[in-house]
Amino acid sequence: MLTLSEAVQIYVQQRRAGAGALDPSHKDLVTLGERVGDLALQRIAPHHIAAWLHQISSSPVSWEAKYHALHRFFDFWVKRGEIQRAPMPSKRKDRSRAFVPYIYTRVEICTLLRTVRASQQALWCRIDGETLRTLLILLYGTGVLVGEAQRLLLDDVDLRRGTIIVRGPAGNRPRTLPIGDDIVRALTRYQRMRQRKKTSSEHFFVNKRGEALNPNTLYGTFKRIRLLSGIRRHDGAYYQPRIHDLRTTFAVHRITVWLRHGADLNRMLPALAAYMGQIGLGSTTRYLALTPERFRAQLKLLSPGRRKRHWRDDTELMRFLEQLDRVNDRPLRVGAAETRVHD
Repeated sequence: MLTLSEAVQIYVQQRRAGAGALDPSHKDLVTLGERVGDLALQRIAPHHIAAWLHQISSSPVSWEAKYHALHRFFDFWVKRGEIQRAPMPSKRKDRSRAFVPYIYTRVEICTLLRTVRASQQALWCRIDGETLRTLLILLYGTGVLVGEAQRLLLDDVDLRRGTIIVRGPAGNRPRTLPIGDDIVRALTRYQRMRQRKKTSSEHFFVNKRGEALNPNTLYGTFKRIRLLSGIRRHDGAYYQPRIHDLRTTFAVHRITVWLRHGADLNRMLPALAAYMGQIGLGSTTRYLALTPERFRAQLKLLSPGRRKRHWRDDTELMRFLEQLDRVNDRPLRVGAAETRVHD
């Protein structure tokens, strides 16, 4: 009687002989065997497959791919008479899961920063602790995109004036952001450390070799730091916290502070949108739904739409927006069309 391990070995050999390359589902078949044991192929039931698929932590697309890979494997043996039918469970109904950003607490932010210092000292770490720590502070303190922080050049950082020039993807206009004293101190400390590396790279953030940060290395390093920090989702949402969620956390924490102090969101949200490089208020107002529950009643009173007004009529706000939209001391026009914030 053919066992699962024997069936996998024969199947992989057949696929390799036909396609000339190792079947990508080979690893999934091996882990299935580790989960259910080396049972006889005829004894594998749908509940074995369902249990293995249920414990997989993957996106809906990856889950679907694994499901079909197993189906092909068992169909292979159905056609050869080893089993009567493929023991596949029903597909899960929640094939598409809505993405919900994770909002880090301030305690979790501090935990991440402490963990960075302790965990990046190993020789095999490509990004040193001071670089990663400063990068996380910048992401949380300004809400810039991860890619924007990676593209930051030495000439983009003016610590004397307390500003940075943020360059978005190709085709997006750069914007100048004022930064707080805490971020200035963190960038100053990092810049002194960076000078000791004697690198010729124009990028502000560099790895231990003095090279620009690799995105995949950065994402993998952050995931390891997050796991070491013990930060996981407990709200039933599918996706685990990411480094990109620091941007959403920045926005939600800003709005929360404004709500606590009774600020006028009709005035503040356009400034937040411009600061984060977003066009219009649509992308920014979605952060309102992520604010703490205890502020919901206050949010209804302060949120945009309660009073008809032109945010362009606010002289102080317009002056602030023009400063954000100034690159290399050349003023640029703030937006192409007039925007109203009303019901």
